[in-house]
Amino acid sequence: MVIKNDKAGRKSSAGANKKADTNSQNETASKENLHTLIAKQTLEDIEKLSENLRFAAVTGSKIGSSIAGMTKDYFEKHPKMDPLGLAPYTAEVTSKIASKPEQILDAQQKLWNGYAEIWADMVKNGFNDNPVEDKRFNSPEWQSNIMFDMLRRTYLHTSNWLLDLVNSVDDVDDLTKRKASFFTQQMANAFSPANFLLTNPVALKEMYLSQGESVVRGMTNMLADFQRGNGQLSLSQTDLDAFQLGKNIAITPGKVVYRGKVFELIQYSPTTEKIFEIPLLFFPPWINKYYVLDLREDNSMIKWLVAQGFTVFVVSWVNPTAELAEFGFEEYVDHGVLEAINAVQSATKSKKINCVGYCIGGTLLATAAAYMAQVGDDRINSVTFFASQQDFIESGDLKIFTDDAAYKFIADEIEYGGGVLDAKVMTDTFNYLRSNDLIWSFVINNYLMGKTPKPFDLLYWNSDQTRMPKALHLFYLDKFYRNNDFAEGRLLIHGKKLDLKDVNFPVYMQASKEDHIAPYRSIFRGAKLFGGEVRMILAGSGHIAGVVNHPDANKYQHWLPKDGAVIPNNVDDWFNSLTEHKGSWWNDWKRWLGTHSGKKVKPRKPGDGGLEIICDAPGTYVLMK
Repeated sequence: MVIKNDKAGRKSSAGANKKADTNSQNETASKENLHTLIAKQTLEDIEKLSENLRFAAVTGSKIGSSIAGMTKDYFEKHPKMDPLGLAPYTAEVTSKIASKPEQILDAQQKLWNGYAEIWADMVKNGFNDNPVEDKRFNSPEWQSNIMFDMLRRTYLHTSNWLLDLVNSVDDVDDLTKRKASFFTQQMANAFSPANFLLTNPVALKEMYLSQGESVVRGMTNMLADFQRGNGQLSLSQTDLDAFQLGKNIAITPGKVVYRGKVFELIQYSPTTEKIFEIPLLFFPPWINKYYVLDLREDNSMIKWLVAQGFTVFVVSWVNPTAELAEFGFEEYVDHGVLEAINAVQSATKSKKINCVGYCIGGTLLATAAAYMAQVGDDRINSVTFFASQQDFIESGDLKIFTDDAAYKFIADEIEYGGGVLDAKVMTDTFNYLRSNDLIWSFVINNYLMGKTPKPFDLLYWNSDQTRMPKALHLFYLDKFYRNNDFAEGRLLIHGKKLDLKDVNFPVYMQASKEDHIAPYRSIFRGAKLFGGEVRMILAGSGHIAGVVNHPDANKYQHWLPKDGAVIPNNVDDWFNSLTEHKGSWWNDWKRWLGTHSGKKVKPRKPGDGGLEIICDAPGTYVLMK
């Protein structure tokens, strides 16, 4: 036995040493530059690399066959090569540039001067060790090889020059310039050398380090994404198997206490000895699922609010099928906002309710509030808006998808979907607004590097989109984005012409400094429309991270006005009057909300009032894919 154990021990030790040697070799190789790594390739390495590349090529042919088979029906019904009508706008801007020869000559001079500076710097200084601001090129491999350093610099100079040229056109309307700029930006992003295996030194290095296995993994990942998208590329942004609603995400304890045609109402269980008397009711965007407000325990807004002593209710919108195709904006006012308010009153017996609207959910809430003012319904005590617009004149990047061509494309997509807009259309739209972060970074990671996306709760939520009913979505695009009827006093709900000056309860408005969907300038225009007291604050970051920023994270910053200050008429005056503070804005909101939430009372548990418990949170509507 002793001898046997000794042999086993020696064998185990030898195996461990061999593994350690391999790891050490891999670690050493990973620190070498690409040129040195290629020079050290043995015949065995090259044979293994060739075999894996051959296998990857076979997988690529399978992808081609799969796409051809699965997309035939789709492309028969979607024959247009430019469904969003971007080309005419780009052509108009191009013609304007072409009509000014002096501008072309000046632009060409700037282009070639830039190239000359790059080449002169390369000759004089060689490799560039300066920090790289563009994170697409922050790997040392882009700078340690003169060919890739030159490629990086010339690409950035050319793409920036082209965008500046398009944006310099001043005799076209704003929408034309924005669509042309968007198209140009997408083209520039797509043609980045980082997006192609042969021009990405990091991906090439990984290919040699793995002897081609990274390419095989990448092709396998791509095939899986095409199959998951039924012939359309459904790009994986996170590990979709890492999260389960109610298990490790959307886990704040609560109960579904009401179920309507378009929403389930969740009431969360109290955790404090006393609570504020007036309940808090959330209307998240129906274009996404509510649990962005209840991700993990350490970043859940809902859990945090419950811990501050608020009775929290959240509307969890249905993921609509064709059955709701003709459910329009008025139906969502009636069977969404008003029905939810009725349910909360039944559950709490409270005469007043504080409401919160996020993004498009806030637009719906503001519309309902203006309608309630018209009919003498004063049950809303205060409203908070997160990244929510009421005036759409200066609305964000989504406006480029609302002109006639884009509107027709969306209407056609809805018809193709049987009365609902497929969730993938909205997912792709939002992804293209930040294509380098939400598309190309994953193309590089998943396909060129052959890696698996990491678990990320926010990106899991981002991929869990919902469908849009025909009548609701087209009304929203037409009346708000296209015609700005609400802000300009033309919007009718049940025959009542709405005016936000009639809304005179206290309003708290949150905007984010870097929000590209609901810019703070647009939100400011809406803040000036209300008839009562408005406190508008500015958060750091963007549309999601600017809102969901737990105080314990100590991230970003926010800017506050003086207490009781009246919002000035000019947005720049408002911006310059703010005072910067570190971290999250939630505590300021909690303080404001506390002054509008009545006295402290005994906790209310789900089921204590007039509504019976239906099931545990997060409910059933949120699970619909």
